[in-house]
Amino acid sequence: MAKMGLDRQEALLGKAEDEAATLRITECFASIQGESTRAGVPTTFVRLTGCPLRCRWCDTAYAFSGGTRQSIDEVLETVRLLGLPTVCVTGGEPLAQPACRQLLTRLADGGFSVSLETSGAVSIAGIDPRVVVVMDLKAPGSGEVERNCWANLAHLKPQDEIKIVLADRADYEWAVAVVRNERLFERCTVLFSPVARELPPAELAEWIVADRLPVRFQMQWHKVLWGEARGR
Repeated sequence: MAKMGLDRQEALLGKAEDEAATLRITECFASIQGESTRAGVPTTFVRLTGCPLRCRWCDTAYAFSGGTRQSIDEVLETVRLLGLPTVCVTGGEPLAQPACRQLLTRLADGGFSVSLETSGAVSIAGIDPRVVVVMDLKAPGSGEVERNCWANLAHLKPQDEIKIVLADRADYEWAVAVVRNERLFERCTVLFSPVARELPPAELAEWIVADRLPVRFQMQWHKVLWGEARGR
C-alpha cells in the first residue's frame, strides 16, 4: 500500500511538472503589430489562454478559456514556421501561466526580438531582461483599477513601455496624475490609448498636446486595418 501511495505521488508530481512545461495557447499568427513603439512591424503573435481580469472594454474575451495545450518546443516550432524575427507574447494575461517566463527566455535564446503584453496585475519581477515588457496600468474606466500591481513599477527597464487605455476625461486625468506622481516619463515610454468607439482619438490627442505631455499617443492599427477579425 505504501509503495502504491508513493507511485501515485510520483505520478502526480510528474504530471504537474509536465503541465508546468506546457502552455495553453489560444492562437499563433503573423500580423502587423498595432500597438506600442513597435506599431507597424510585421510580428508573430503568441496568444496565451486565460486572464484573471475582466476589463470592461476587453476585446479578447475569447482568450479567457479554451485553447490547446502545447509544449514550449511546439510553440517555438510554430513561431519559426511563421518566419518573422519579431514575436509578441500576449493574452489574455500570459503571465497567469507559469511556463510563460520559460517561453519568453526560449524565444530570446532563439534569436527573436521578443515583447510581452501584460495587464500589470501579475508580477513582472524576474522576466528575462532581453524581453521588452509592455505593461498596462488599468484606469478606473476599465473596472479593474484595484488590480494594478504597483510594485511592478520598480521592475521596469528603460526599454519597457507602460500603456494606459482611457475611456473618458476622468480616466485621462487619473492617468496624468499617476504618470506625474510616479515620474513614469523618466522610467520608460508611456503610451496613452483611447477605448475604441468610446473616446474619440482626436479628442485624446488634443488633450495630450494641450497639456504638453511627454507621452506617446497610440491607436490600435490592427483594428483600423481589419476591424475585430481574430488572428489579425
